[in-house]
Amino acid sequence: MATIMDISIMITGITIIPMTEFTANTALLRLMTWLSPAFPVGAFSYSHGIERAIHDGLIRDKDTLHSWLTDLLQHGSIWNDAVLFAASWHEAQAGGDCQPIAALGEAMAGSRERHMETMLQGSAFLQAIAHWSGDQPGATEEMPYPVAVAIAAACNGVELQPGLAAFVHAVISNLIQGAVRLVPLGQSHGVALMAALERPILAVAQRAAASSLDDLGSAAILSDIMAMQHETQYSRVFRS
Repeated sequence: MATIMDISIMITGITIIPMTEFTANTALLRLMTWLSPAFPVGAFSYSHGIERAIHDGLIRDKDTLHSWLTDLLQHGSIWNDAVLFAASWHEAQAGGDCQPIAALGEAMAGSRERHMETMLQGSAFLQAIAHWSGDQPGATEEMPYPVAVAIAAACNGVELQPGLAAFVHAVISNLIQGAVRLVPLGQSHGVALMAALERPILAVAQRAAASSLDDLGSAAILSDIMAMQHETQYSRVFRS
């Protein structure tokens, strides 16, 4: 595993995670903490349009949820987030400027709620990781969630493919937990879906690690439509 020593990256005036000591276990523990459901990014409050898809009967059981998530993972917004993660990781590791990638990621948000989902989670993530740099958490400019996590991963010795797999796993897990409550599904169904999606997640992480920004693109149009229609849904639990 490559190590990064004594690195700090300036993003909109915020110093992110200066590293003075590094071990593989340190990187693993930080990655587990940052992508834990308990980490304060507010992921639990977003359904990524799935709430509307359930409302319209497009997702109604374990099989239809599996198909929906597979499309997002391989052809939709989760794939794009994986590509943005990889590009940001490479740029951060090289000590470059991630702002153009962040601006591109923000521009790719297909609806108001999708924009809010990625930007507010990214901002919350940057505030929370200030605890690792010794700085006091405070207001930061917004940044897409995958870009923020990728920068932190690169600056803390987390290799690209494990970081990608962990990030995508966390996103998928959060959406499954939301659907478990809304469909509703049993917890055993949620665990079964995580098991079924394990290999696809690893495959996407491997493919995204070798990608470039030219590989961005989504064919999951129905998911984008659901995200837009969720904005005017009368009764809803989630923010997106």
